[in-house]
Amino acid sequence: MTVGPTTRRRQLGADLRRLRERKGLTLEEAGALVGVSKATLSRYEKKEGAVKWPAVDALCREYGATDQERETLVELAKGAKIQGWWRSLADPIPDSMSLMLTLEDEVVREDHYACMYVPGLLQTRAYAEAVHRASEMRCTDQEIAHMVDIRMKRQELLDRQDPPHVWAVIDEAVIRRMVGGRDVMREQLHLLLARAEAPQVTVQILPFTAGAHAAAVGSFVILGGPTPQLDVVYVDIIGGGLFMEKPQELERYKLAFEYLRAQALDIQASAALLDRVSKEL
Repeated sequence: MTVGPTTRRRQLGADLRRLRERKGLTLEEAGALVGVSKATLSRYEKKEGAVKWPAVDALCREYGATDQERETLVELAKGAKIQGWWRSLADPIPDSMSLMLTLEDEVVREDHYACMYVPGLLQTRAYAEAVHRASEMRCTDQEIAHMVDIRMKRQELLDRQDPPHVWAVIDEAVIRRMVGGRDVMREQLHLLLARAEAPQVTVQILPFTAGAHAAAVGSFVILGGPTPQLDVVYVDIIGGGLFMEKPQELERYKLAFEYLRAQALDIQASAALLDRVSKEL
């Protein structure tokens, strides 16, 4: 798959274009003012490749940006080169997961619909290992452990000083599917209940009695950026992942999630069902 732009680059590109258009300049005119080609400036605005922060500083001055706007965009340009914790891992990770980690490192919210497994951010280690062993049949024990370690590291997102809000709508089939055995499932359901008590996590169960619903096609995640224009939808596929950011795609998934939240049990009823299922185990 083609790795898409990071959140910082997308924000930077959108803001540079906004400032240029506010000034009433064409790409060619703006580029001539700071000594960069039309193609280079177009690449900046399309969020493709590396961005030089001195050029961003010069463009902001020519565009008549305020000091605050200029400083913000220069920091974005510098920050676009910062590598996340996953870049230092000894073993490589798939491109789709690398982009997921990049985006997730900067989100302000995550909306999950899960119809197969508990969302990765809410999984126990034993549950995550069982999931990976089932889906990655040809991987060695070392490779499985590597992927589980990454998933556990991702969960530190929830323990930040200002964590994103995670809203998970989980199909009842997920909490009844015996992943890893009774002990693993019991521990997993207890963790879901504990996580749901935190202010930054909301868990709703979509019961079997809800019948047909808005996301019968499968699980998805809406990664919410600092602004709605930076939202991205992530969908798991065999062998990788699919990222969607076109307005019509985002609108469709956001609407589906709103319907799912309305069809799901409320927070208290969801907790009661989780507790009941865990006791049945």
